[in-house]
Amino acid sequence: MTTVYDILRRPIITEKSNYQSGVLNQYAFEVDRVATKAQIKEAVEMLFNVTVNRVNVLNMPAKRSIKGRSRRLVVRRSGYKKAIVTLASGDTIDVFEGVK
Repeated sequence: MTTVYDILRRPIITEKSNYQSGVLNQYAFEVDRVATKAQIKEAVEMLFNVTVNRVNVLNMPAKRSIKGRSRRLVVRRSGYKKAIVTLASGDTIDVFEGVK
């Protein structure tokens, strides 16, 4: 049994997500891999006391990068599932407010 705290892992705060929250009223979260759209909607509505209009889900792939100059170490960053949540007009989430 997963709780709402297990479904939403962390907010994703980037330049693009700041634009989306300010103009489009959309917020991005990293979510559990097995979470469904209905579970994500329920978790956001319970935790932040807002009305969710729509949930879009993306599976972000794992990426490789090269670290270091002399040893050329290959590092793998694991993949994750991202949810973009569109709120009703007038609703906001305070986690994203004031971040610039």
